[in-house]
Amino acid sequence: MQHTPVLLQEVVQWLALRPGMRIVDGTLGAGGHAEAIIPAIMPDGMFVGIDWDKDVLSMTRERLEKKFAQFKDRMFFVHGNYADVREVLKKLSLDRVDGMVADLGFSSWHITDSGRGFSFNTGDILDMRYDTSLGVPAYQVVNGFSEQDIADIIFRYSQERYSRRIARLIVRERQQEKIMTADRLRDIIHEAVPGSYRRGKINPATKTFQALRIYVNQELENVEQLLKSIRNILKPKGRICIISFHSMEDRLVKQYFRSLVHAGEGEVLTKKPIVPDAQEIDENPKSRSAKLRVFKKSNS
Repeated sequence: MQHTPVLLQEVVQWLALRPGMRIVDGTLGAGGHAEAIIPAIMPDGMFVGIDWDKDVLSMTRERLEKKFAQFKDRMFFVHGNYADVREVLKKLSLDRVDGMVADLGFSSWHITDSGRGFSFNTGDILDMRYDTSLGVPAYQVVNGFSEQDIADIIFRYSQERYSRRIARLIVRERQQEKIMTADRLRDIIHEAVPGSYRRGKINPATKTFQALRIYVNQELENVEQLLKSIRNILKPKGRICIISFHSMEDRLVKQYFRSLVHAGEGEVLTKKPIVPDAQEIDENPKSRSAKLRVFKKSNS
């Protein structure tokens, strides 16, 4: 499983890594950030990697435990949601940690190899869940929700201006045959929008697929829960780095960090969000929308 970590050097720098630190990677994914973090905090540090996708967690755990075999007893891999980081730490008998990173994007593996319909260029079943044991798959949304609810989901989570037209055609088409695959939904979206929109720079299905993914995984609610955990999981002077990829997430992070500052609980180290430079964007085009914000807890 290949994945290029976004803003890797910046995360390492802003976490101020040193031997002996306890660090959580709340979105382990393919382990790109973890590979840089683990050797920087060992041999006496402790690393906790969390991921809510069992398949991804298993593949990454196997690789990292093999690569850093000498530190195996200092690394912990947990199937779970970063929103539940406080409970994860309690189960590991950890009170607070020195730092945490959460990359809120999803990996290339989900698009190319998961078979869950994240990509509209496949005939995969329209599932879109990271943890397939939880929640409802996307095909239940498009086949079972009302036209109004579908339109509201698409607009709320992507600001898609043709959300009503797309929802109307989804409901009409599902009456003929259930919409079960990603490519069929893509074709319906293409038919629903004007020709000029289809000829735009981005595929007209992009925003609808984003909205469904965010909805079925409760991504914004999870970010909010993670943010509320910050004051309880960081040690004094501890830091958290959060990388977001769309404006809704970034707005939540920005506003919550600001509220912590106003409450006297710490400071925002990034006055403006850190974004990838031209070279990184050229090497990894998917990083172009990434924004990194860093909060540091107060000394007490």
